[in-house]
Amino acid sequence: MTNPFAAFDPPLAGPPVLEPTDVSYVLEDTAVGRLLIAVRSSGAVVTCAYSPDTASEDRWLTRIAGSVSPRVLRHPSPTDAVRRALAAYLTGSARSVDVPTDLALATPFQREVLTGLVARIGYGQRTTYGALASAVEHPGAARAVGTALGGNPLCIVLPCHRVLPASGGVGGYAGGAAAKEHLLTLEAAHTSPRA
Repeated sequence: MTNPFAAFDPPLAGPPVLEPTDVSYVLEDTAVGRLLIAVRSSGAVVTCAYSPDTASEDRWLTRIAGSVSPRVLRHPSPTDAVRRALAAYLTGSARSVDVPTDLALATPFQREVLTGLVARIGYGQRTTYGALASAVEHPGAARAVGTALGGNPLCIVLPCHRVLPASGGVGGYAGGAAAKEHLLTLEAAHTSPRA
């Protein structure tokens, strides 16, 4: 006798296979807070931003959809390389988050500031907002530089935590003062003393 329900019992195909998308993202809990990490299909990171709650997640995803592509999918495996590089940096076994970046979410001025920061301020080094403003040929624009860094779409990857106020203290940071202090302490602990 034939099973009348055989047509309704398809073979199992395994887990679903997600189609490629323009931007894949994941939320990652780290030692310095919850980060939204988003990468293009090429693997270039467009966002590594603090996202402590659903509202901030929604704001970042809206920005990505509006500036990069509306095809954004929560899909962790395309972000694996970035997450491994970030983990290596946060444990002190790497001095940078060495991944390709895409500044699609940055303004032209932010691109100028962030590019200047990466070119001039290395691991374990620190500078002030005013000194960075002068270095990127905008002397007197310390406040504008601070604002540009405050909206850095690639926190940690492009290390804006290395910029401090001239008056002392750690100043503002998207992840909060404790996260900034943690990153500065991490780098200081893994910087060899100069001879």
